[in-house]
Amino acid sequence: MGKQLFLILNFVLLWWWSSITISGSYSQNQTDRLALASFKNAIHEDPFGVLSSWNDSTHHCERQGVFCSKRHPGRVTSLVLRSQGLEGFLSAHIGNLSFLRVMVLQNNSFHGEIQPQIGNMFWLRNLDLSNNSFGGPIPSNLSHCLNLEILNLIDNQLGGIHFDLGSLTRLKQLLLSKNSLVGPIPRWIGNLSQLQKLSLAINELSGEIPKELSKLKRLTLFQLFSNKVTGEVPTGILNISDLQVFSVSHNQLRGSFLNDVGITSPSLYFLGASYNLFTGMIPSTLTNATGLEHLILLNNNFHGPIPKNLGRLKGLYVITLAYNHLQDDLSFISSLVNCSNLKTLEMRMNLIHGSLPRSFSNLSTSMKEISLSNNRIQGSIPLALKNLFNLSALDLSNNFLTDRIPHSIGILSNLEQLLLSANNFTREIPSSIGNITSLGRLDLSSNLFQGYIPQSLGNCKQLIELDLSNNNLIGSVPAEIVGISSLSITLSLANNNLSGSLPLQVGSLKNLGKLDLSYNRLTGLIPASISECLVLERLHLEANSFHGQIPEALRPLRGLQELDLSNNNFFGSIPSFLAELPLLEYLNLSFNQLEGQVLERGVFLNASSVSIYGNTKLCGGVPSLKLPLCKSSSSKKSSSTKARVIYWVAGSLLCLALLLLCLSIFYHKKKQTTTIASTSLSFENQFLRISYEELLRATNRFSETNSIGKGRYGTVFKGILDGGATVAIKVLNLMQRGALRSFISECRTLGTIRHRNLVKILSVCSGVDFRGNDFKALIYEFMANESLEEWLHLGTMGRDDECNESRNLRLVQRLNIAIDIATAIEYLHKGCYPAIVHGDLKPSNVLLDNDMVA
Repeated sequence: MGKQLFLILNFVLLWWWSSITISGSYSQNQTDRLALASFKNAIHEDPFGVLSSWNDSTHHCERQGVFCSKRHPGRVTSLVLRSQGLEGFLSAHIGNLSFLRVMVLQNNSFHGEIQPQIGNMFWLRNLDLSNNSFGGPIPSNLSHCLNLEILNLIDNQLGGIHFDLGSLTRLKQLLLSKNSLVGPIPRWIGNLSQLQKLSLAINELSGEIPKELSKLKRLTLFQLFSNKVTGEVPTGILNISDLQVFSVSHNQLRGSFLNDVGITSPSLYFLGASYNLFTGMIPSTLTNATGLEHLILLNNNFHGPIPKNLGRLKGLYVITLAYNHLQDDLSFISSLVNCSNLKTLEMRMNLIHGSLPRSFSNLSTSMKEISLSNNRIQGSIPLALKNLFNLSALDLSNNFLTDRIPHSIGILSNLEQLLLSANNFTREIPSSIGNITSLGRLDLSSNLFQGYIPQSLGNCKQLIELDLSNNNLIGSVPAEIVGISSLSITLSLANNNLSGSLPLQVGSLKNLGKLDLSYNRLTGLIPASISECLVLERLHLEANSFHGQIPEALRPLRGLQELDLSNNNFFGSIPSFLAELPLLEYLNLSFNQLEGQVLERGVFLNASSVSIYGNTKLCGGVPSLKLPLCKSSSSKKSSSTKARVIYWVAGSLLCLALLLLCLSIFYHKKKQTTTIASTSLSFENQFLRISYEELLRATNRFSETNSIGKGRYGTVFKGILDGGATVAIKVLNLMQRGALRSFISECRTLGTIRHRNLVKILSVCSGVDFRGNDFKALIYEFMANESLEEWLHLGTMGRDDECNESRNLRLVQRLNIAIDIATAIEYLHKGCYPAIVHGDLKPSNVLLDNDMVA
């Protein structure tokens, strides 16, 4: 009986216990199911239908993105809905998923605040809400999730951290980049002893980097770029032996932190510290970080030499040291031959000098980009370039490179950018460039190229920019060039000696933004096909010999912002469509043969945007243009008879006056013949041919006693030519940067202008001296009374009192000199087109002749 009673009691207890368990399990299952239902209801966009399986006919553990525990049936442990296009807000009921360990909602469109109930997930280990639009602060209740190992909130709109997450001692990844975090970097981050990855980049953080971060001995990734952090980098951070990525670019950090790199950072492979205020030298110990692959230090204030042992970093992919003050030759390139993975070498805007070594041709076959522009590199480009066949960008612009571009440049068949502007390259442009069919940008401007434009450039069907301006190119504009329909940024052939007409193929430039053919010798009509260049914004054809009326073909170019047709031979009236171009901001029609009334609408309403000088038959327009009023047709008829009478009388008087003038000239001609014959050598009607040897004799071998002045680009000597004429000889110092361009500029400018108050250029000498070096000199008229400086400041010239007394300027002389100076400047500004600006007007540059004319 007792045994039976014991069995009955056991059965009752088991039944009671099982009922409680089943009831509790059902209750817990209901909690998770209802939490998921609330999560779904808060989402209003589901483009891929990922939540379509979330209905009552399907158990919640079988829904897409939901994973449940095997140990605790019905309890949700993971919610993973990555990149599903979901849009909505995060339900507060999500916190009821108390068994949740992983929640990944990356790359969706959730918005609103992160609900504080998320702190109820005590078992949560991985929280990834990156690439959404969550705003507000990071919830403080996250500090309750003591098991959290990964917190990824990258790319949201979170506004700050206003609490201490230092209690999350198991946290391994704290990823908060690309938000709107402000204020200083929290010091409590230094207490996260397990932290391996810290990403705070692209925020508005300020203040200094806390020294407490140096305690993170397991740190492998440190990202702080694109903030407003100041001060110095704590030395301890770079002493972390496991550190692999250190990126602090685009801040306001200072100091010299590189001395610690390499010694205690053996694992470092990415070092990015560009766009800061760092100083000091780049130490050779940097190469101890033998795993370094990316060295990015551009736009700082580093100085001194470039380490010669960079080749020890055999895994280097990228070296970017541009925009610093590094001063060295190019010998460091030889060591980089060992870097077989090197893809980018960027050294522009430094103080690098010397010639390109032969080892330049032996750089890695993986090389993609080389930029050495804006330095002081001399010599020529090496002939052997075949090892660089994978190169996509070569920028050597703004240096002192000379000689011809090697024909082997055509081997670089993968080149997309070839930038060699502002050097001293000579001879012809190599036709082999036409073999580089992948070329997108070609800039050879501001060199000394001669000869014809190669027709083979027409093979470069992917060009978007072509600039050959400021050279000495001759011949016609090849139809193959203007037929490159891919050109979309610039086609500039300005400032050359091109002739002939503009090819009809110009209509192929349907996507071009700027066309500049100014300052050449082009003739003929503007082709009607130019009307097809509908995207054109800037059209410069000034200083040529185009003729005809301004063509109607320009009417369709509604996007024009600049149009310069000045200094040509256009005639007729100004077409009305020019006032209808809605975006036109600059219009220059000066020095043509235009006539008739100037329009009074559109761009013509703003006199500062329009230039019409030198068209003497134009009238009307807005008052600020200061043109004469146009006569009406009725007034012309009424005054025609009176005008005929006046013209007849005036013509008769003029004929009589001319007859008397001819008799007077004939009378005095014999008297003046002797005087003219005895005048010193006339430089007005002949161009002297003067050799280097004659200049050597004229200046007594350029002795110091014959030196009469020094300038930025050379020395001026007094000389007496073999014919007895006294001249001033300006010898150019070709080692000075810009001297050669100054020589060319003076030849072009002073060779084409004439004025009684401007010193005349008599001749030039261009050759070699007795040592075989290049020699260039300009020969001017000699001004016997020297400079105005010596008349105004006698005490500084070391003359005696008697001489000083005799060199005092009278008031009338001072007035005449001032008028002479003003007349010369007025001519340069108003009488020359384009206008010439005197860049150094001072008394020492004002010379006086025998008659005290300035």
